[in-house]
Amino acid sequence: MAERLNYAKAFPEGIHEVLNLEKTIRASGLESSLLGLVKTRASQMNGCAYCIDMHTKDARAEGETEQRLYALSAWRETPFFTPRERAALAWTETLTNIQQGHASDEEYAAVRSQFDEAGLVRLTLAITQINTWNRIAIGFRAEPGIYQPTAHGRREAKPKLKRAAHRLLRGWPPAAF
Repeated sequence: MAERLNYAKAFPEGIHEVLNLEKTIRASGLESSLLGLVKTRASQMNGCAYCIDMHTKDARAEGETEQRLYALSAWRETPFFTPRERAALAWTETLTNIQQGHASDEEYAAVRSQFDEAGLVRLTLAITQINTWNRIAIGFRAEPGIYQPTAHGRREAKPKLKRAAHRLLRGWPPAAF
């Protein structure tokens, strides 16, 4: 599928603000590995090929195991995830699947047992943020496979895309999510 349009070029101010929230979330104190699992799981649920490609590559570059990535869609059936990760993944599924019902008191209590108030708000914003990126990438058909992480796990598009993003966003990091 061909990309439908360059959304960053069409509305750079809006994308700039989405990027700014992404930067804030990354600096919020939530573990990078936890964010990677949450982003990948929400992207799987939403069927966002671009984001699945990006976040699994980033996770591997940051040391995540293939075993855990392969089992992520069936995380409840495996012993590979910590109680904190399990709570975050359950909360991710709850907030991503709001058409199935809203977050119950039981689901809230489970995630609250692993996250303090600030941590839960940070996690919730991370989940809403990846759902935003999924909808942007799906709606405009972002091309999966072009994204490559750097050796240090930092996010980076291929050089041609990186140069274009730098010109477009005037110095913002080229990869947003």
